[in-house]
Amino acid sequence: MPIDTIIQTFDPITLAEMKSVKLMNRTDTKFVTTLPMLEELLKMAQGDYYAQVIDGERNMLYDTTYFDTHDYGMYQEHQTGHTNRQKIRFRTYVSSNLQFMEIKTKNNHGRTKKKRIEVADMDLHDETKRQFIDEHLHFSADDLIPHMHNYFHRITLVNHAKTERLTIDTALEFNNIQTNTHREMGKLVIIELKRDGLVFSPVLEMLRKLRIHPHGFSKYCMGAALTNNQLPINRFKPKLHDVEKLLNLYL
Repeated sequence: MPIDTIIQTFDPITLAEMKSVKLMNRTDTKFVTTLPMLEELLKMAQGDYYAQVIDGERNMLYDTTYFDTHDYGMYQEHQTGHTNRQKIRFRTYVSSNLQFMEIKTKNNHGRTKKKRIEVADMDLHDETKRQFIDEHLHFSADDLIPHMHNYFHRITLVNHAKTERLTIDTALEFNNIQTNTHREMGKLVIIELKRDGLVFSPVLEMLRKLRIHPHGFSKYCMGAALTNNQLPINRFKPKLHDVEKLLNLYL
């Protein structure tokens, strides 16, 4: 059964109803799987989760551009296992035509904090953006250039207790702005469980039954590694191998 058909069977939840589930300071757990396994997971999750609906849509297109320094400072921090690492991106929610500049910081306790402001463009000469960067990013706005562009479709589920969000990303595409290299990720699926601490999560048992295990996947870092063969990838080699294996299984 197609993903979009299954997701229509979930009870809906609106953005207004999700206000209590923002989770801007949270723990994130990622999982990597494929479309056939996602179909099974969604069938199992129907009774425990709402599906976010915006203007009638449940599987929304996201358009994201990641910035970094000329020498890939943020990528290098992640690749070497640096704690308190950061990323900056511009994300456009295509269905609602809203764009945000977002800065994510992951600390050495595994918690992720996200700060964002609504913007009209990606011009870093804008004073409001520069002040925001100065306040929240440990890199200078003058050192930043666009590196990685990606598209994907996202389904967002919220558990009935409204203590967690589950984002499910499909149809992922990478476009490396610096190398002009494009990569489509086929039937790969990125699932992310976002919750405040270690509150009970219904989906964890479902994932365990399907043998879908936690697996880190940074869209920026993995996209950069897959589209720029000049970058060091030592820390990412096992993850890259796992991804290629999944893609080869479902060509």
